[in-house]
Amino acid sequence: MATPTFRRLDLTLLTLSLLAVAVNAHNITAILEGFPDYSVYNDFLTKTKLADEINTRQTITCLVLNNGAMSALTAKHPLSVVKNILSLHVLLDYYDPQKLHKISDGTTLTTTLYQTTGNAPGNLGFVNITDLQGGKVGFGSAVPGSKLDSSYTKSVKQVPYNISILEISAPIIAPGVLSAPAPSASGVNITGLLEKAGCKTFANLLTSSGVLKTYEAALDKGLTIFAPSDEAFKADGVPDLSKLTNADQVSLLEYHASPDYKPKGTLKTTKDPITTLATRGAGKFDLTVTAAGDSVTLHTGISPSRVAEAVFDSPPVVIFTVDNILLPSELFGKSPSPAPAPEPVSSPSPTPSPLSEAPSPLAASPPAPPTDTPAGSPADSPAGSSENSTSDNAAGHVSPTVIFTVLAIVGYSLC
Repeated sequence: MATPTFRRLDLTLLTLSLLAVAVNAHNITAILEGFPDYSVYNDFLTKTKLADEINTRQTITCLVLNNGAMSALTAKHPLSVVKNILSLHVLLDYYDPQKLHKISDGTTLTTTLYQTTGNAPGNLGFVNITDLQGGKVGFGSAVPGSKLDSSYTKSVKQVPYNISILEISAPIIAPGVLSAPAPSASGVNITGLLEKAGCKTFANLLTSSGVLKTYEAALDKGLTIFAPSDEAFKADGVPDLSKLTNADQVSLLEYHASPDYKPKGTLKTTKDPITTLATRGAGKFDLTVTAAGDSVTLHTGISPSRVAEAVFDSPPVVIFTVDNILLPSELFGKSPSPAPAPEPVSSPSPTPSPLSEAPSPLAASPPAPPTDTPAGSPADSPAGSSENSTSDNAAGHVSPTVIFTVLAIVGYSLC
């Protein structure tokens, strides 16, 4: 018979397992798979990688467009423009039908995902929501003088207060978004963007080594560049890169790019190792990623580096600055192994590597957007919506029932 100690341990492990299942993040594409009217919208969330960004947010509202409205939009504009427009339809707050009709003073400006890109000056990344007469709710750009050209149509699904999906009648278009020139991937000036971002040393190395041509050849299919700042090359502990052979210098520079489009939201959800242009076979010259809030850190096996900011993001190319040079273990040795078993005093102690990994400073996450939704307030959804709102199949809502059950198990285990 199990002792009380082991019994408590088993129940505690079960409790932790239940909590882990309960707090799984929502999956916007999985949710929308059950609604064929939004298949085009759902497809472009995947193509633009916006789905990854949405899935990292704990509180969010997606304003979806039906297939007819989306087809008209995507037929006229390139992927980079479509991404900007759809980013404007992702609100960083929770709005259900009930909350739409209880907006203070009848109108409010709310932050969107587009505002977080750094490409939205002024109010360009905000949406105006206005409760109109007769129960109608209008949506439009928050830029002064903009019209409310879209309106609330119906509720699709809510998981209070995690994610809400609402259908609107037409796209929300901010001034200048459609007319902004969409950069061609093949025409991206990599060195010019790097120099402007304070990565001139890295740009010069790409040019002198010939690796720039490798980067440019990958532009059309997808490319993510991790560019060390000029300060990173001056940091203490940086090895003398001039002692590398020409082949190793090429591998080092190729290690700073991945042959795929990986914006920050995608990096935050990445679990598997990232292949780089230097990858030669399984597990060689790969990167691993960890995320904490809005901060993303790359790990090489030698030292970590924080992903600082995106200086260019237009599918299928994104360029980030990073705090430190990415030093692959294949060129600079493996990270220190766990300490060996104690040996006789006469045995020399191993000398720690000067490049052993140390914690990287994390960027402060932006404050959560304000919400005036009272805790516990039910969503005013149409018939059938309440069933969806309590479903945990495709979202990570922690229901009161689950929490009560878990606490009850813990209490009993301590008796």
